[in-house]
Amino acid sequence: NKLWNAARYVLMNTEGEDCGVNDEPVQLSLADRWIISELQHCEQEVIRHLDQYRFDLAAYALYEFIWNEYCDWYLELSKPALNDDNASAEAKRGTRRTLVRVLEAVLRLAHPVMPFITEEIWQRIAPLAGKQGDSIMLQPFPQPDESKQNAVVAADIEWLKGVIVAVRNIRGEMNISPARQVPVLLKGGNTDDQRRMNDNRQFLISLAKLEKLEWFEGDKAPMSATQLVGEMEVLVPMAGLIDKDAELKRLDKELERLNKEIARLEGKLNNGKFTAKAPAEVVEKEKDKLQDARGSLQRLSAQRADIEAM
Repeated sequence: NKLWNAARYVLMNTEGEDCGVNDEPVQLSLADRWIISELQHCEQEVIRHLDQYRFDLAAYALYEFIWNEYCDWYLELSKPALNDDNASAEAKRGTRRTLVRVLEAVLRLAHPVMPFITEEIWQRIAPLAGKQGDSIMLQPFPQPDESKQNAVVAADIEWLKGVIVAVRNIRGEMNISPARQVPVLLKGGNTDDQRRMNDNRQFLISLAKLEKLEWFEGDKAPMSATQLVGEMEVLVPMAGLIDKDAELKRLDKELERLNKEIARLEGKLNNGKFTAKAPAEVVEKEKDKLQDARGSLQRLSAQRADIEAM
């Protein structure tokens, strides 16, 4: 269960540590400010759906926030700050305080639909968040604070997530180990992209496992695998990252498989007996398979040509 695992991570990093319970000075990271902003939006959505008796939509809004934003992204984004020996006491305190306060608030928000697990976790989280009481049932329901919402911060985080996902996609496409550090060049963006790269260098190097991160302004970039984030190109130079002969052999095998699959599907769809007798949805499904296979063949062929030219 993700909520249990999230609570374990939070407790592991906050119990016995300075969490700013007495509102000591803190320095909030971009990720801290983002998750606080997103919490306000989640609270608005949950309250709106509950007021309309749409308990299904309220539960879905909670799911989206807890699973996709708090667990999948914020917990990962908290690690560079907590593990940085050069980070200030205020920065670490700010991240710990955000971890516990956001989790405590979302436990109260989720309590009507998940009463038992939220009560169990709240009993341990509440003291770290400066909350007192015998039960989560006796606590006030969270209320959103619009002053804590920040569209600029949200846009910066979406950019950050886009770059991290782009690098991960390139790793998958090029069969590069997730553990191997890679160099990354960013090219063709605007001044906001450059600012975001400089402001979020620590996050990117840590979470995307980068060897180095640079802004490319030359005329011709080195042979690279490329993904787009908006108008900006994310480039991972291929030289030295892959075994060229082994990768070409792997791609040739996959291209051979795709060609056989395309021939099989074309033969099936060119068979008048099949198209006449098969249900329309089955025929459409086979057409979709053929389109996907042709698209994959085109992408892999281009990838093979790039590697061959290295």
